[in-house]
Amino acid sequence: MGIRGEVFTTQIQAENRTYFFNVKENTRGDVFLQIVESKSTEGTGFDRHAIVVFEEELRQFMTGFDDSLRFMEKYRRAKSKKTRSVRTVSKDRQGDVKREKPVNRDTRNSIKVADGNNRASLFKKKPRVKSVKKK
Repeated sequence: MGIRGEVFTTQIQAENRTYFFNVKENTRGDVFLQIVESKSTEGTGFDRHAIVVFEEELRQFMTGFDDSLRFMEKYRRAKSKKTRSVRTVSKDRQGDVKREKPVNRDTRNSIKVADGNNRASLFKKKPRVKSVKKK
């Protein structure tokens, strides 16, 4: 057993922070996963946050983690499809101004958010009513 009960450790270096995945064993022989985020603060210090996931809860944790990751990927794709560049003319300035605006798209493959609401329903088109001139 390693220092502080570490059985296995791996680290992932991100842009301005480091993540450590430490598998540890306590004095009673229980094995658990410790996930640590460490980032440098102004000066020479480090800001450190850790969570512990016990072995018997690891499958449930991974299921939730995978579900969250899949949601984030779908949400990012759906969000990029709903936004496009639109040229608009500013009244106070001459010329075109480029702005990002939501675009209504088909919501059949929409994403359900945690509160049960359909996020894409916020962007649904309202039905257009054609006015017909009577002669």
